[in-house]
Amino acid sequence: MLNSDRSKETAGRLGASIADRAAVVGIIGLGYIGLPLAAAVTRSGFQTVGFDIEPAKVAALNAGTSYIDAVRSEQLGEFVRAKRFRATVEFSELATCDVIIICVPTPLSRYREPDLSYVETTAQTIARHLRPGQLVVLESTSYPGTTLEVVKPILEKSGLVGGSDFFLGFSPEREDPGNADYHTASIPKIVAGDGVAAQHLIEAFYEAVVRVIVPVSSPGVAEAVKITENIFRAVNIALVNELKIIYQAMGIDVWEVIDAAATKPFGYMPFYPGPGLGGHCIPIDPFYLAWKSRAYDLPTRFIELAGEINLAMPRYVVGRLEQALDARLAVALGAASILILGFAYKRNVADVRESASFKLTKLLEQRGAKVAFHDPHVPSIPATREHPEYAGRRSVELTAAAIEAYDGILLATDHDAVDYALVARHGRVIIDTRNVFARLDIGGSHIIKA
Repeated sequence: MLNSDRSKETAGRLGASIADRAAVVGIIGLGYIGLPLAAAVTRSGFQTVGFDIEPAKVAALNAGTSYIDAVRSEQLGEFVRAKRFRATVEFSELATCDVIIICVPTPLSRYREPDLSYVETTAQTIARHLRPGQLVVLESTSYPGTTLEVVKPILEKSGLVGGSDFFLGFSPEREDPGNADYHTASIPKIVAGDGVAAQHLIEAFYEAVVRVIVPVSSPGVAEAVKITENIFRAVNIALVNELKIIYQAMGIDVWEVIDAAATKPFGYMPFYPGPGLGGHCIPIDPFYLAWKSRAYDLPTRFIELAGEINLAMPRYVVGRLEQALDARLAVALGAASILILGFAYKRNVADVRESASFKLTKLLEQRGAKVAFHDPHVPSIPATREHPEYAGRRSVELTAAAIEAYDGILLATDHDAVDYALVARHGRVIIDTRNVFARLDIGGSHIIKA
């Protein structure tokens, strides 16, 4: 049988299995991306197997307990009891899956270069269990070229050939934790396959899971789409962070400026400053393209400048706090006690990945300050790869007496479930990096925007 005929036959069988919802779907990595995707895939009628290296996570999921806000335990429990979803640490079961989706982290190294070790290790694991007739999809965000230049060669070390024996594609995740208006199935899905057969299969699969798919011509284009989305946000956030510093020196409120500018019905989109970037995507993804561009001897001046500005924001905020403590209380930062409000990277979620509060805490403690935090969504700081030293620190209760015990309050994340009026009444010096008190019409000379 010719390779082209073999490819058509293999793809045809897999396509029919996807159309009938008979395909078994394996999802590797059950975190903020993988678990919501697993729920959406299961909900659409596929039998789903979740793979993770953490036995505690697997045990919780098989007991019907979700640790991600976007997935309700009640629904997860229904999937488990109906035997439509299960989790495992046994990666040999990848051989039983027809579709395999990779949802593992793509962090930066200590030198702010791409760390693809999780993707590479996962691809090596898949290669050991790869069989003809499988579709493998990378969803982890990375630089253009990762799918075909990194993942495909590893998979082909199995002896199978991409495009004829197995099929490969890329479909970037677009999750927005805490966004009640959009969820996995309602967010348009970028899809791209390595070749015609893979393109048809990846389109057929995601059409069964999400409402709208957006096919593009190649995995490289799809990878560039995700990088572009996050660079757009990073650059614009850097711009307003720089404007914040300039307008503060001029005595102008940047939030008032942004709100007024946002009344223009065209040609403007509001972005808001903060204490630094957080989350897995925006602080990291732009550096992936900056790194890749060096192979083409092309500079990425906007990207790198935006990164420098955003990375400098925690230090700027600490400087504003230091000035306020000295001016209002005559207390040196090194002798001060500080309460950080909000440890999650964004409002109303429990996700602490890349949170600016880590950097704020480190900067303050390096100066000698005593630091505690309150976060209604983070009862204790989970173990993280980048900041293991903070694992287990617990959120303090927010009472009048507790607030009065601190020299300074640094508002880093504006969760709704915080009594800001109580904070305003009992705080001695408050640094507001999110414009919360002005939004709530709570004033006071002890409240300083930063």
